[in-house]
Amino acid sequence: MTNKLCSIGAILAAVAPFSANALGYRASNYNVSLSGYGTIGIIEPNFDKPDIIDDFRLRAQFALTPSNNHSFGAVYMIDEDAVYDKKWLHDAFAFWQWRNVGRIEAGFTDSVAHKLGLGLPDVGGLRINHDSLVYRKMGTGGVVIANNEITNGADALRLNVVSASRNDVQYGVSVAGITGDYDFGVDAGIKFKQSSAKTKYAFSIGASFMNKLDDYETAAFVPDVTADWRAQLAIGTNIQYNSWVFALNGRLIYDKDPVGVAADGFTAGAGISYDLLNYTVSLSYIFSDTGIWHDDFENYADHTALASFRYKYSKYVDGWTSIGISRKEPFLAAGLRVTF
Repeated sequence: MTNKLCSIGAILAAVAPFSANALGYRASNYNVSLSGYGTIGIIEPNFDKPDIIDDFRLRAQFALTPSNNHSFGAVYMIDEDAVYDKKWLHDAFAFWQWRNVGRIEAGFTDSVAHKLGLGLPDVGGLRINHDSLVYRKMGTGGVVIANNEITNGADALRLNVVSASRNDVQYGVSVAGITGDYDFGVDAGIKFKQSSAKTKYAFSIGASFMNKLDDYETAAFVPDVTADWRAQLAIGTNIQYNSWVFALNGRLIYDKDPVGVAADGFTAGAGISYDLLNYTVSLSYIFSDTGIWHDDFENYADHTALASFRYKYSKYVDGWTSIGISRKEPFLAAGLRVTF
C-alpha cells in the first residue's frame, strides 16, 4: 500500500507542471491550492543490495479572505511518513491569520517550536532534517535522534499561536492534548531573521515539555517512549553569504524515569551548501548520543555524514545524488524529484 500511494504521489507531481490551472483557483475573496512533491530513487547500503527510495507529500489548502487584514482557512496534508505509520494525515487544521499580527492554528499539526526551527542545507532527497530515510533504509545499531529540531508529533489535538514577523523577530507558543501518547504538551519558540543585508542570517531557539509519555512514537525506526515527562531544548542558526549557506543546530532531550530503552540524549549537526547556476552541492554531518543521562542504560552514539549534489532541470524537476556513511557503513543514493 505504501509503495502504491507513493507512486500516486510521484505521478501527481509529475503531471503538475502541465496542469497548473488545476492546482490552484483564486476568486475575489477565496482560493484553493494543491502543492507537493514526489521522489523516486535508489539507495545502496554498503554499496550492496540496492533498495528503492520513494517519498511524497501532498498539501491542500482552502483560504477565505474577507478583508486585507484577515484570512480564514483549512489545511490537509498527507505524506510518506504518515502512510508509513499507517495514518492518513500529517496535517489537518484550521487557521486564522491576522495580517501584521499573527496566526492561530487549531487541529493536528506540528508545534510552533518545530515550525520555527532551522534545519541543515542538504540538497539530496533523504530528508535528513525530518524522519530520515537514511536510518529507515540503513537501520540503526541503537536509538538515534534523527531530527535536530524539536518535534512533539502531529497526532495530538493542538493549538498554535504565532506572531507575524516584526522587526526581524517571530515567536509563538503551542499547547497539545487529547491523545493517547501523553497527557499534555506545551512548547514555545522564537526566531530572529535578517534577510535584507548582503549577509543574511537566522537564529532560532525552542523549548518543550510533555507530561506522562505512554508508548510515544518519536520515530518509525526506534522504540516507543514511556516516561514520567520529557523536556526538550533546540537551537539552530543559518548564515547565507552570496551563494554559500552555513548552518549549525542541536537538540537536547531529557526523559524522567524512562521505561525500557532510553531514547533521550542530544544531537548536533553542521552543514554547508553552495549554489552555482542550476547546480547545488552540500555537505552535512549529524551526531546523535542517547542514554547519556541515565546510569542504568547503555548509551549509543551514531555519526552520519553525507555529501549531496543536485541539478535543477527546471522549476519543477531536479535530480540528486548523495554519498555518505552512517553506523560505520557507507551508502550511495540517487533519485529524481518533481515539485509543484
